Amino acid sequence: MDVISAALKTALAASGKVAINSGDKTVTYSALLLSADQICSLLKNKFVTDGGLVEAQDGFPRGVRESLGRKRDGPCVGIMTTPSPAFVAAVWGAWLQGCVVVPLCLSFPEAELMHVVENAKISLILVTEENRKIVERLAAKTSAELVILPRIETLHGKGEYATELRHKVRLDIESRVSTPSDDTAALIIYTSGTTGKPKGVVHTHSGLGAQLRLISEAWACDSQDRFLHCLPLHHVHGFINALTTPLYVGAVVDFLPKFSTNGVWHSWRKCYPVDAEASECPITVFTGVPTMYVRLLQGYANMDPQLQKASAHAAKQLRLMLCASSALPETVLDEWESVTGHRLVERYGMTEFGMGLSNPLHGEKKAGFVGKPLPGIEIKVDETISDVEGVGELLFKSPSMFREYWRQPQATKDSFTEDGYFKTGDTVRIDEDGYVKILGRTSVDILMVGGFKLSALEIEAVLLQHPVIAECAVFAIPDNDYGEVPCAVIVPSVAYAATGRKTLSLIELQSWASERLAPYKIPKKLIALESMPRNAMGKVNKKELRKTFTPIS
Repeated sequence: MDVISAALKTALAASGKVAINSGDKTVTYSALLLSADQICSLLKNKFVTDGGLVEAQDGFPRGVRESLGRKRDGPCVGIMTTPSPAFVAAVWGAWLQGCVVVPLCLSFPEAELMHVVENAKISLILVTEENRKIVERLAAKTSAELVILPRIETLHGKGEYATELRHKVRLDIESRVSTPSDDTAALIIYTSGTTGKPKGVVHTHSGLGAQLRLISEAWACDSQDRFLHCLPLHHVHGFINALTTPLYVGAVVDFLPKFSTNGVWHSWRKCYPVDAEASECPITVFTGVPTMYVRLLQGYANMDPQLQKASAHAAKQLRLMLCASSALPETVLDEWESVTGHRLVERYGMTEFGMGLSNPLHGEKKAGFVGKPLPGIEIKVDETISDVEGVGELLFKSPSMFREYWRQPQATKDSFTEDGYFKTGDTVRIDEDGYVKILGRTSVDILMVGGFKLSALEIEAVLLQHPVIAECAVFAIPDNDYGEVPCAVIVPSVAYAATGRKTLSLIELQSWASERLAPYKIPKKLIALESMPRNAMGKVNKKELRKTFTPIS
């Protein structure tokens, strides 16, 4: 089943049940459906009659259709909101109208957002009223039109509303739900590639549907679950694992718009008070990146003994805790288990295929390993890249595999082997029990920072715009909190060196970069050299740089 049919089938069945808690607002599946239906109608009017857009024979505007990668794909629509019910309704409404959803991050610098909007040829950006000002300037500098999302009322599917849903909205939505082609684009998630600018990863309706089935079955997710969500929505971990999957099974999602240690611990304690029964429909699942668990342990250490007791008690009651997106230090795994009783379920996924490997829900969870392939997934190891037997690049086949890199056919072709396996770029080994251990990135130009895979080349391209920097090289250095952080080695310009100053300060560079790079892409260490080490071909020797300047642990 395709993702929109699956999601709406569940939502129609759940109807008056609570779907999302966000701050002091509780929104039911019924309210989400009504809002999605309104947004679908809004988009139809925009594409067919408004803003000078002329309807083509296939129902989409001329000029938009020509920009699409394939004729059967709809136009790309950006969604730029805080984590909220409005985001979910916008996604569903866009899918109902046959559009391709492109999540946009409110905190990204304008330059990065403009690249995504222009590259995806986004025609409309859906935004809530409270975020209007942030998006207006972006829309003014691109060809995209800004559209304000309707406000979602806090409704519970009772009385007159239930009648309206049953007789009008339900029929309207059911009439819209059709089975798209298996290869129809549903979602484009932008991520940094190895060649500089972020690449759009195109997911299809059927691919997303397969991903939801894989995840829900692997972790036994059902309508009795309640997820605490504090992950970014422009990333597959936050969009698919922590949001779309629970809604697919009819569960509840609690949005914590921004991660905070106090917020997470408080949410758990509220659900599971000491010496009292748990609240109705308590939180059962939490998924995060290693950095979050490090911060949570730090927050726990700063609590008084009574609050520690209440926090540990609450955390132990959850059904499932997961960790992904970057390597989890074993010390953190062990400390978390000693505090909460949970041995975190480590798993492995990528923007290109979502979830792929996981330690078992029930069974041995091996420290330092990301588990085994989920049902229906095939893997093998390309040992030709390594001198060590049994070690090589992890290759993947999955029913949830992405269709293509948006508008980059050569990059798409180069990412697969001749027999159809995706090249992950991660070096691994598989033990005698079939568990996979990630040993590191195949390329020195890929950084894993707090769960995000970054391109060193993209960061370098931005830093080279600084008038002081003549040359630069970016690579990863280990970090206890984030796994890795960017380190920049620069050679100052001759003119700057003539002023008598040796180099920029790290604070000066970070301040300048904050307007051009996402926070996690900004270098956390800065080193100045008179010249770069180079190999015989004249290329900068990053391996030597990393070996020289990486701290010895």
